[in-house]
Amino acid sequence: MPRVELSGLQTFLAIAEHGSLRSAARVLGVNPPAVSLQLKAFEDRLGTALFTRSTRSVMMTDAGRALFLSTRHLIGAIEEALDTARETGKARSGQLRVTLPYRAWQLIIAPRLAAFEAAYPRVELDLSIDEGLTDIVSQGFHAGIRLGDHLQDDMIARRLTSPLSGAYIAAPDYLDRHGHPMHPRDLLSHSCIRHRQITSGRIAEWRFRVDDSEISVDVSGRLVLNDLRTVVEAARQGLGIGWSLRAGVAEDLRRGDLVEILPQYSLQRPGFFVFFPKTLGRLGLLRAFVDHFGPEA
Repeated sequence: MPRVELSGLQTFLAIAEHGSLRSAARVLGVNPPAVSLQLKAFEDRLGTALFTRSTRSVMMTDAGRALFLSTRHLIGAIEEALDTARETGKARSGQLRVTLPYRAWQLIIAPRLAAFEAAYPRVELDLSIDEGLTDIVSQGFHAGIRLGDHLQDDMIARRLTSPLSGAYIAAPDYLDRHGHPMHPRDLLSHSCIRHRQITSGRIAEWRFRVDDSEISVDVSGRLVLNDLRTVVEAARQGLGIGWSLRAGVAEDLRRGDLVEILPQYSLQRPGFFVFFPKTLGRLGLLRAFVDHFGPEA
């Protein structure tokens, strides 16, 4: 891509993301007239208007919206590649603050943490276990790890695991007392341990795949918990049927402390991703983190 086009695209994306020429100028470190001239030159080269302008605002045209949707991640990816190139060959050291849920710790970090510390003795990991959705920038984190359907908007994301299967679970003695549900609708007559999501405060839906369609079952029970670890503990004690990532309860299932019910109806989750801002200044540290804890070859 010619340098002049890259510069024009950067100007266009700044205006689109920040909503005005003045805000874009502030982000780009130039004055508003310069932004206006750069935009006009870019539009002239493309042969189409990207914004409609008024005295107070700018709005994307159809052409502008199409360009924005197809290129919005391009500048961040280029800047990431350039930052990575600058750090190639440098000793990786410093602190990396990451927020992650317990299952990500259990399944991704804990099994390979000792090897990471041996490989990167000058890196300090500051890990915060948190089940909610965290604004990583305002909370001072460099990155976050969440399931793929819970990623923060406007971030760069890198996959750490393949998709993960969910599992509905119960203790053998609970099933002996109340019977094995054979269909998701049978759960309506069972005591279900529900999970209240920390960020939204809503009770998580119980969803299933039935005949190539997804359905939601409005289950009930006397226990609601806001930590999935305690859901598993309660299920282990025979207090009802709960939900977990299957990999997170693999040992319980192997030992027979828990039994998976309705596996043929269970849905997959997107897997865990690490996400971070486009302007992160510690890409070398983060690349080391992703390379080590990402999908194994």
